[in-house]
Amino acid sequence: MSHLLPLEQLDVACYLVPTDAPEADGTLSWDRTPVVVVEARADGTTYGTGWTYAPPAVGAYLTQELAPLLIGLDVFDIPAAHTAMCAAARDHGRSGLSAAAVSAVDIALWDLKSRLLSLPLSRLLGAARPTVPVYGSGGFTTYHDTHLASQLGGWVHGQGIDRVKIRIGEAWGRAVVRDLDRVRLAREVIGSQAELYVEASGAYTRKQAVRIGGPLAEYGVGWFEEPVPADDLPGLRLVRDAVVCDVTAGATGDLPHCARTIGAEAVDCLTLDATRCGGLTVFLRAAALAQAHGLEVSTRGAPHAHAHAAASLPNLRHVEWYHDHVRVESLLFSGALDPTGGTLHPHPSPGHGLTLRHEAAESYRCT
Repeated sequence: MSHLLPLEQLDVACYLVPTDAPEADGTLSWDRTPVVVVEARADGTTYGTGWTYAPPAVGAYLTQELAPLLIGLDVFDIPAAHTAMCAAARDHGRSGLSAAAVSAVDIALWDLKSRLLSLPLSRLLGAARPTVPVYGSGGFTTYHDTHLASQLGGWVHGQGIDRVKIRIGEAWGRAVVRDLDRVRLAREVIGSQAELYVEASGAYTRKQAVRIGGPLAEYGVGWFEEPVPADDLPGLRLVRDAVVCDVTAGATGDLPHCARTIGAEAVDCLTLDATRCGGLTVFLRAAALAQAHGLEVSTRGAPHAHAHAAASLPNLRHVEWYHDHVRVESLLFSGALDPTGGTLHPHPSPGHGLTLRHEAAESYRCT
């Protein structure tokens, strides 16, 4: 192998995967999940795979704006590739869709580098732990009570996952009575020993979130994610100071947003999403920044994109085993992990362990 190993090719494909039931949280509803997958090739036959949960426009942006900049760059110099992509995105806005595009490529490059070196990604990064804890995440506001009970019971009593999260804040906070009825049902289903989390997706006003914090504490809820919008840092700080639950947010923000969230003392745990924040490169930097301020981090969505990198973090709390993304990653990729017992064991094979199943994925392809 020469000292310079150039990136030879970036293949991009976009998919739309229907949900298994209508889904909604406090502020959005959906019936299909968009995925953009990137395969990065070097050394003739070695591919690395990355992905982001974003619309097909991200695939077009990747192909037209980012790929031409990257072909020929040394695949081992991921910071150089990341810097080039961020510079190209300057006039397009570095957050949102362009950040999703950068994230997918960055994940693919880390996978490619690990495979070229014949190392699991957790070994390349250096593991802090052999396994990572997970929590079951779903409980959409569109679920009827039987569906909710079946999902939560399956995780806690069927798979031994003793942490679960449901969505509340239905209809932008206009259904508080039903929110609390669903929290009560969730507690009854999982029992007194399992941990119960909620996510409002920024649906409540500040005072609403403070008021609902009291009943949540009575039901033993320990995690209150995005009680108000993640950009409302003063509001997050107000709620954090007023409620018993840990207040969490930050998932879709870039590194500067993470720094502002930490500096505002707005959260008890910082949530990070490598498929949206700028890839594993930014994910690792944000986790280190959080550790410097005495904070743990948790991942949002895309559990298989996070498992290996999460194993390298000394300040990891857990990984979100998000129902929708678990389905998608099991359908589109080989190498899906098993969360039984409440932990993931990152693959011992090179890379992050997932490979696109081209034939199986074709029926979901939209471009």
